[in-house]
Amino acid sequence: MPSPRTDDLPAAFRTVMRHVAATVTVVTAAAGREHGMTVTAVSSLSMEPPALLVCINQRTLLHDLMLRGSRFCVNVLAHDQAPVSAAFSGTVAPAERFAVGDWRTDEDGLRFLADGMASLFCRNTATIPYGTHTIFVGEVAEVRRNGVERPLLYQNTQYCRCEPIDAVPA
Repeated sequence: MPSPRTDDLPAAFRTVMRHVAATVTVVTAAAGREHGMTVTAVSSLSMEPPALLVCINQRTLLHDLMLRGSRFCVNVLAHDQAPVSAAFSGTVAPAERFAVGDWRTDEDGLRFLADGMASLFCRNTATIPYGTHTIFVGEVAEVRRNGVERPLLYQNTQYCRCEPIDAVPA
C-alpha cells in the first residue's frame, strides 16, 4: 500500500534521493584557473556520439568555470578513493585539493585522476539551466581506463562499495 501523500515535497524528495546510490566522480575544469568538485549527478546520455550529462549547482565555482571553458573531465573514483571524494567535497581548501590523489595534467591543462577508475575528457556541447542547477552536456572526446572495475558509491551520506551479487534465477 502506498504511503500517504506528503505536504513537504522538497523534504520527501531529498529523503528518497539520499537513498539512491550514485557513482562518485570528481569533475574538473580549467578556465583561467583549475578547480574540481565531487559530483554524483552524472549520467550517460548517448552512445552516438558518446556523451554524458553533468548537473552542477549554479552557486559553485566549478559551474562558473564550466560555463567559461570548452572542456571538462569526469573522473570516476575507484572503491578505495573516499579520501579523494572527501577532499573535493569541501573538507580541503580548493587550492590544496589536487594534493589528494594522483592528479596529472593533460596537454591542454585539464586535470585528471591518473589512478581513478576512469577519466572521461569531454567537450562542453550544451548547457541547460534548470532550477538551482545547470545540466552540462559533455561529448566524450577521450576515455582513459585504469583496469579498476569497482567504483566508489555514495548513498544516504555514506560511501559504499559495489559488490557483485549471485545471479538471479530465471
